Amino acid sequence: MKNLGSLNKYFLKYKWRLLLGLLFVAISSKFAEMPGSVVRDILNEVQVELKNKTFNTSSSALIHDVVLAGLTLLGLALLRGLFMFMMRQTIIVMSRHIEYDQKNEIYNHYQALNTRFYKEHFTGDLMNRISEDVSRVRMYTGPSVMYFTSVVFLALFCIIDMLRVNVMLTICVVAPLPLLAFSIYYVNKIIFKKSGKIQAQLSLLTTTAQESYSGVRVVKSFVQEKNMMRFFGTNSEAYRQSSINLSLTEAVYFPAMNLFIGLSMIGTVLIGGYFAIKGQITTGNIAEFVIYINILMFPISSIGMVASMTQRAGASQKRIDEFLHTEPEIKTSPNAVNKEPLGTVSFNDVTFTYPHTGIAALQHFSLSVRTGQKVAIIGKTGAGKSTIAQLLLRMYDVTSGELLLDGVNIKNYGLHPLRTGIAYAPQEAYLFSDTIFNNIRFGKDNATPEEVKEAARMADLDKDIMSFPKGYETMIGERGVMLSGGQKQRMVLARAILKNSNILLLDECLSAVDTQTEKTILANLQDFLKGKTTFVITHRIFTSWTFDQIIILDNGSIAEQGTHEELMALNGRYAKLYRHQTG
Repeated sequence: MKNLGSLNKYFLKYKWRLLLGLLFVAISSKFAEMPGSVVRDILNEVQVELKNKTFNTSSSALIHDVVLAGLTLLGLALLRGLFMFMMRQTIIVMSRHIEYDQKNEIYNHYQALNTRFYKEHFTGDLMNRISEDVSRVRMYTGPSVMYFTSVVFLALFCIIDMLRVNVMLTICVVAPLPLLAFSIYYVNKIIFKKSGKIQAQLSLLTTTAQESYSGVRVVKSFVQEKNMMRFFGTNSEAYRQSSINLSLTEAVYFPAMNLFIGLSMIGTVLIGGYFAIKGQITTGNIAEFVIYINILMFPISSIGMVASMTQRAGASQKRIDEFLHTEPEIKTSPNAVNKEPLGTVSFNDVTFTYPHTGIAALQHFSLSVRTGQKVAIIGKTGAGKSTIAQLLLRMYDVTSGELLLDGVNIKNYGLHPLRTGIAYAPQEAYLFSDTIFNNIRFGKDNATPEEVKEAARMADLDKDIMSFPKGYETMIGERGVMLSGGQKQRMVLARAILKNSNILLLDECLSAVDTQTEKTILANLQDFLKGKTTFVITHRIFTSWTFDQIIILDNGSIAEQGTHEELMALNGRYAKLYRHQTG
């Protein structure tokens, strides 16, 4: 249960709600325990009246006492209900606040983790930890705390009163409780292991479902519905069997509770009757003990539920802590430069190997680019082109060598100003399930409608948008499912244009558009790119643009470098590609 220690900071944050809630639990428990003494006194009084055979002469006084006792019991029940309401309004509400804070903490930590983390973990698993696992932890911070403290206070108040009546009878009645505690401890160890396994299986199940939904068009086009259903069914069956197995283990609790409570009840009647015959206690005391046992019945029965919820929460918190204790490899240094780069870029003998695959993407790569220059990086798939963009955005750090921006090592920049100063249009057009307007404005929250429209015009997208019934307020569906591939790419390009940063990275961002649209976009961008350092990552040549440098990459190294005229005179790979492309 050491994993639940991570929650202490939340309990400390909401300590006044917690303390007030515990006070209400104590008061409610006291009102729950008090009916025992009321019933004892009235039964003793009735017994005395019957024994003395004075019932007829003093019946009015006895009836008055009985009615008064009934009203007292009603009043105690109402007061207990009031304080139970108040304890729920403090402890359960506190657990909702903790749930809110914990989800935000996890989400913020997810945002801080680097690209490598997301390549090594499934989206379904990430979603499961922030939803299902946090929900199970909330059951500990709310109901478990409330029920456990209720058991403690009720047991404390009841046992104290029972000891005042007869110590030996109390010992006999509570004797089964140590056996109950041992049973709970033994079964809890089993539940903890099984809960961790079930949560891992649920993550796999969530991931399988998420991938099936996201790739439904691929599944249908390859007619793989039955195979996917079979795969999902296999994982679902494994989860079902594990859950049933856990339920069978948890089912031990309640029969065990009833067994021990039954033993206590039998002990109360038999042993209490013996002491009553000897005159050491009254029959009212026996009734009092029976009431105490009945009062303790539900709280003691809830020990099993509390233990189960606590074990599940411990397993879930362990899974949450695994991610929360994962430190981001890329983060802002303490004395970071808090300004946006102006545009001078220098790769000095840079080598980079992807840590999760071991693939060497760049080898001894050197390149110097002045502010305002346009650079074309050309190469076949896997040559390392997109890696250059990832390094400039500092999604990864170089393995060796150094990358300088304005003469400052990129590691010495703050991540926020660094990435604010770079606009990126990737080949994989990721769009959010929102309106066209909000998707374009994603890179600049304070952009005006005129600025958004101008960015769309430059990306040759405005006329397409205006053809939609709702224009810029059109909902594009999950990942832009309502749009074509070319429209998605142009929307991502418009997003980068709107950001208007000093450095622009265009990574195969026009691969899905036709030749005429490409020419229109390139013509629109001519004036916009003046003064901006631009990297165009592509597998084909933009003949309408004049580049200050053209790089031909091959297996992570520079095969050719120069201007268009220099490379044509070299009559190498670039010249061959140019002649092939231009016919």
